[in-house]
Amino acid sequence: MSNRRMARECALQCLYYADSAKILDSEKVAPYAADFERELGDNFSFCKDLVDGTTKHISQIDVLVSKYAKNWTVGRMSVVDRSILRMAAYELVFSEEKTPIPAVIDEAIELAKKYSTDNSGKFINGLLDQLKKERK
Repeated sequence: MSNRRMARECALQCLYYADSAKILDSEKVAPYAADFERELGDNFSFCKDLVDGTTKHISQIDVLVSKYAKNWTVGRMSVVDRSILRMAAYELVFSEEKTPIPAVIDEAIELAKKYSTDNSGKFINGLLDQLKKERK
């Protein structure tokens, strides 16, 4: 497993926890993310950026996800799918890093295959394929 994939998995765990506990506030989630610092080493800053950036831009991200989620509301999505979509949307649209679009989408699909349902990968792929238009 690549180190960036592990960082994404740790970020997903943080975002899942934050969403489940209804504490989507970067300052409240930061201590939970810090639990992964030793495990991730140099990739911790990438994980932290994903968690902080996603939680800081959550309302804008939810508007974008809603725009492209045909016949779905963000609230109706599973917590896992919603967390993956939010993190990938942050990375596609708001992150300064500008990871290549195919890499972001592929990583999100892999997370969905590993942590969600059989149909989640297709759903996430379709939505992110539309959302990639938002990258400036």
